[in-house]
Amino acid sequence: MTDDKASANPELAAVFERAFAPLATAVSDKRIPGGVLGIVDLKHGRLARAIGSAQVVPTTRPMTLDIWFDLASLTKVIFTTTRILKFADEGTIDLDAPLTTLLPDLRQYNAEAWERKITFRQCLGHQTPFPGVEPIYTYGRDPDLLRAFILQREWEAGPPVYSDINFILLGFALERLTKKTLRDLDPGQGFAWSADPEHSAATEDCTWRHRVLSGEVHDDNCSALQGSGHAGLFGTVTSVLDFAKGMLDGTGASKEAIALIRAPLSNRRTHGWEHPYADWWGGTTCSAATIGHTGFTGTSLLIDFDRGRAVTLLTNRIHPTRHFDSGILALRQAVGNLVYQS
Repeated sequence: MTDDKASANPELAAVFERAFAPLATAVSDKRIPGGVLGIVDLKHGRLARAIGSAQVVPTTRPMTLDIWFDLASLTKVIFTTTRILKFADEGTIDLDAPLTTLLPDLRQYNAEAWERKITFRQCLGHQTPFPGVEPIYTYGRDPDLLRAFILQREWEAGPPVYSDINFILLGFALERLTKKTLRDLDPGQGFAWSADPEHSAATEDCTWRHRVLSGEVHDDNCSALQGSGHAGLFGTVTSVLDFAKGMLDGTGASKEAIALIRAPLSNRRTHGWEHPYADWWGGTTCSAATIGHTGFTGTSLLIDFDRGRAVTLLTNRIHPTRHFDSGILALRQAVGNLVYQS
């Protein structure tokens, strides 16, 4: 195991020890290869610790605090939501305007298509009729053609569900607005769109890329699009905790943006983020003023504004395969409950 060198008072140290225990057990039981737990508290400092392996197939590497993680859907909140709300602050984006203000070619052959009516706010809150899952990568590897396919496809409408397509489209909007591809945009201090494979947590032994992925995006659709608003961000425990601290102390976003990411849009969601609900992955002991998000690769971030405390759990739970019960839901709930337990 490796610990950070940051100072923290005894109270936070005790919280950290009890919250780290479920992660240690998950690694010992071989449910996950390894992970890093990090906590930042505005009053009491921060702590982080790594345990287990960053890779076990085909070679073995230890997990350390400087390991880069494929953050998966944490991209939605750390990068895409933050950028969209920044442009909203500046008056460049009207959250209640349709996406066609920046994507006029969305379903351009049918002026009455429902896709042309969806708004930025609806996409941020996953309040659109898009399907939850779509294997876009199976339609080819040309990123420009795939973008055209997504924009022109007649999507089957259904009840609002959590859908990557919402954030894929928000990513397209950012590309049009900035006149740059997402991978040409600076993702922010401490983050990147790829990482050194030897200093990254390995993800899956991919069945169609025919290699163990490390330092390159795991998400199939993001890989085929060569950058997307729903996945693709890499970071370390330090960069994730720095981001969380910026949300807690107000230096990472405007007051207006932070108010939006805290304000419920539905019984589960805010602008980009989730808030507590029954059987939430974040547990039951955090305050109502908590937001959070998870990533498919085994990452998560919880930010409790009332407590002034955030926790990130970064794991490689899909290495070497996603087709295994890692127990990640129970692990996340256990960690969340112990971090915010009175």
